[in-house]
Amino acid sequence: MSKRVTLIRGDGIGPEIMEATLRVIGALDVDIEWDEQQAGAGAFEKLGTPLPEETLASIAETGVALKGPLETPIGAGFRSVNVAIRKHFDLYGNVRPSRAIPGVNTRFSDLDLDLVVIRENTEGAYIGIEHTIPPNRSAAESIILVTRHGSERICKFAFEYARRHNRDKVTLIHKANILKETSGLFLEVGRQVANRYDDIEYDEVIVDAMCMKLVTNPEQYDVIVSTNLFGDILSDLTSGLVGGLGVTPGANIGENCAMFEAVHGTAPDIAGQGKANPTAIMMAAVMMLEHLDYDAEAQRMREATHKVVGRGEEVTGDLGGSASTEEFTDAVLRELGA
Repeated sequence: MSKRVTLIRGDGIGPEIMEATLRVIGALDVDIEWDEQQAGAGAFEKLGTPLPEETLASIAETGVALKGPLETPIGAGFRSVNVAIRKHFDLYGNVRPSRAIPGVNTRFSDLDLDLVVIRENTEGAYIGIEHTIPPNRSAAESIILVTRHGSERICKFAFEYARRHNRDKVTLIHKANILKETSGLFLEVGRQVANRYDDIEYDEVIVDAMCMKLVTNPEQYDVIVSTNLFGDILSDLTSGLVGGLGVTPGANIGENCAMFEAVHGTAPDIAGQGKANPTAIMMAAVMMLEHLDYDAEAQRMREATHKVVGRGEEVTGDLGGSASTEEFTDAVLRELGA
């Protein structure tokens, strides 16, 4: 039976890298029916809204979305389209894997890193409760909201992810030494959840110390779980350890819906020039295939893409090569035997 997936090509380089990804998925033995929808600045220009109701209805129906990078219209009064989708579907679990690619030279190439940052996606410092104090904006305040419910479900998500993916360790990141109530609650709940998973090692690290540890001895970590702001920062940091945002994907997962995406921007300066690197969205598609139980096909796609990137001969400019997006994709297809 075919599996329906909402497809959002995105803005800027989105259509190019998404087309490359669809070509590769088309070479696999998977039965996916794409329901193409619009969002972002392109949708705003055509339909007057960056997030049409038809797009939301499609995601609600399929339960799975593959999304390119989106641009939120500037000065039009709209909040981030990405954040709006996450909030609408309560996609509370942000999953950001950072896996080393053999052949990609970084300062940590010899460590064969394979880290996953799991970030609470709906509350914390990004809840958006802010105020300014008159006159003349003499001060501003922002409220951090951490709930027991939100903390428990993201910590449980992290341990279940570790168990499902045969991971050995979960590390909770906090700042409870200073933020005693908000970060303290997250730490308290995390410890309670950890007690239910005797088969998985658990530890906890203060966020500033964690930043140091990740750039000095990152191989000691496996699955990392944290609140919204800290998780946002750490997921970019871990991406940098293995080559940057151009090679790392992301997923936003809730109880009834999952959205897979590249986490880099729309890169409008190179849009339409055939220079875009599709690796990140291809790896997001790999995560999507795993979510749809196409595990073998996902592994084939990951290995083929990693071989091309690691070989470094048919890669785009940001990876040190001179290949076009199409040439890169052709090389991946050859690795698949297509």
